[in-house]
This record gives sequence, C-alpha cells and structure tokens, in this order.
Amino acid sequence: VQLVESGGGLVQAGGSLRLSCAASGSTFSIDAMGWYRQAPGKQRELVATTTSAGGNTNYADSVKGRFTVSRDNAKNTMYLQMNSLKPEDTAVYYCHAHTTVIITTGLKNEMDYWGKGTLVTVSS
Repeated sequence: VQLVESGGGLVQAGGSLRLSCAASGSTFSIDAMGWYRQAPGKQRELVATTTSAGGNTNYADSVKGRFTVSRDNAKNTMYLQMNSLKPEDTAVYYCHAHTTVIITTGLKNEMDYWGKGTLVTVSS
C-alpha cells in the first residue's frame, strides 16, 4: 500500500484546509485509516481515525468539533477537513493505513503504512 498526502500549506488562524490521502496498491486490505501529526520537537500524535466503511470515527480531544475525517472508497482517498485552525495545529500531518490479510483460518498478517507527510502551518 502506498499513501500520498496533499493539501497542506500556510493558512491564517481561523482558516480552513482540506488534506487528502490517496491510497494505491493493495487497498482492498485496508481496514482502518487515520491522520497523525508531529509538531517540531514533539512526538507524533493521533488526530483522527476512521474504519474502512467510514462508519466509525475517532478524534483527538484537541480537534473535536473542528476537524472532520472522511473516506471516499471509490477513489481510495481519505480526507481531513480542518476548520477554525489554530497556531498549535501547525505540524506535519501523516496519513496512516492499517491492513489485515487473512492467510488461513486463525492466521492473519497485519501491516501499518505511512505517507511521507504534508506540512500545515497556521500563522497567528
């Protein structure tokens, strides 16, 4: 599975951006996807996750009510709509995919994939 993020950039506080993550390769094996971010000098942290059907989503408390994660399975693309951006949202945003392949009864192979990231800078 290959993941390519896009949509990052410079925005003023209070503004909006929409990130995209295009998946290719064995996308049939993806069962969950998510967005993570890493600010300078900090550890990578979870932003939002969604299941393959897009029915279940999970958000970090810091972005609840401002960010929305969604998926278009027909396009193998995940989005992160970010509204009311704050300077503390400045970070490199990474796309993540978790895959599961059933090898045989009782045996499965799970993998995690990451994109290279896209930089979001929010100015005050």
